[in-house]
Amino acid sequence: MDLAGRPVADYVEEARRAVAAAVELPAGVRIEWAGQFKYLERARERLKLVVPVTLLIVFLLLYFHTRSIAETAIVLLAVPFSLVGAVWLLWALDYDMSIAVWVGLIALAGLDAETGLIMLLYLKLSFRQWRDSGRLRSFEDLREAIVEGAAQRIRPRLMAVATTMIGLAPVMWSSGTGADVMKRIAAPMVGGLVSSFLLELVIYPAIFATWKRSSMKDGAA
Repeated sequence: MDLAGRPVADYVEEARRAVAAAVELPAGVRIEWAGQFKYLERARERLKLVVPVTLLIVFLLLYFHTRSIAETAIVLLAVPFSLVGAVWLLWALDYDMSIAVWVGLIALAGLDAETGLIMLLYLKLSFRQWRDSGRLRSFEDLREAIVEGAAQRIRPRLMAVATTMIGLAPVMWSSGTGADVMKRIAAPMVGGLVSSFLLELVIYPAIFATWKRSSMKDGAA
């Protein structure tokens, strides 16, 4: 949570310096900061374990599904793309990094992995159709095959983003008890979905084309 528009950790750090400069504690006496700051410190320690473990689990699940390190890496590229929109929306709403924001970012990583996997599936299906029909003879053919696969993904991807954002809209406009926490969970997801939708349709096909082009020899896939 924010405190007077400032992160709790920054506020406590400044308060510690002020107390250290103005107060001389007698022997055997110490000051302990409790309340929200104490909960924040505990949550930070847990996040140091939760975030890497979550990313590892996502990586393993993707690898078990694709059986390819290259395809798994392509899918995971959605995560930094989505962070672009998440960070910009957090900045626009003047939200500081908090535990609630981290929860939203973790949820966003799961959503991006799911949608990225579907995009990869569309590209692979189009690529195989062109290859099996004998139409994949040059890089231009490869590009056409990938554009066709990506174009088929636009409508379902748009529907997925729209339905998710419609579901999160009441949270973003909510008020009352717990609303501040829920808004900070929903904000990274809303911003991240927008940027990942745009970048996924532009960056994914380009990376997939570069990967498949390296396997083409003498104009044949």
